[in-house]
Amino acid sequence: MIYIGIGIFGFIVIHLFDLVSLKRVPFGVKPIVWTAGFAILFFSLINMCLQSNTLPLPDSMTWVGWFLLAVSLMMITFALFINLPFRKTYVDTGVGDKLIKTGLYALVRHPGVYWVALFFFSLVFISKSHFMLIAAPIFVVLNTALVIVQDKYFFPKMFEGYDKYQKETPMLVPNRRSMNTFINLLKRRQA
Repeated sequence: MIYIGIGIFGFIVIHLFDLVSLKRVPFGVKPIVWTAGFAILFFSLINMCLQSNTLPLPDSMTWVGWFLLAVSLMMITFALFINLPFRKTYVDTGVGDKLIKTGLYALVRHPGVYWVALFFFSLVFISKSHFMLIAAPIFVVLNTALVIVQDKYFFPKMFEGYDKYQKETPMLVPNRRSMNTFINLLKRRQA
């Protein structure tokens, strides 16, 4: 259970990244905070996956888990590292110079939430660890709560026009308008 606590601490460090960005803390602190938070979280995940192999899941679920892991990692990579400008988002001091409202961010304001949840549950299937079964829903709820805090307190201060974006694009569940916007952007991109 200590590793669940370590994972929670990792999430908190990851989300300190927003405060460091907003306060424009210099000297490369931003990527250090972000990397440290993810390292702490992954340390906890690896240890929980290795702690036990006791869930009575069929072996076929391991293959399902590997498939879900691959999908979730591709989508997390796209949502957080390709759709967003990497250097401005994760390396440069301060916040990015513009609000991203295209790609997955045309569907919902926080598309990474789904893929991070899928990632955690894929680890349950792969590891068959009862610790991961306990941790996955805790981490999903914590990630969602921290995203709500970002959406309400940090992002409106970080990005000009975020209040308009909040009115136009749903937070987590796509609606007809956001799906149409997403499809229209895809069509324009292909033309």
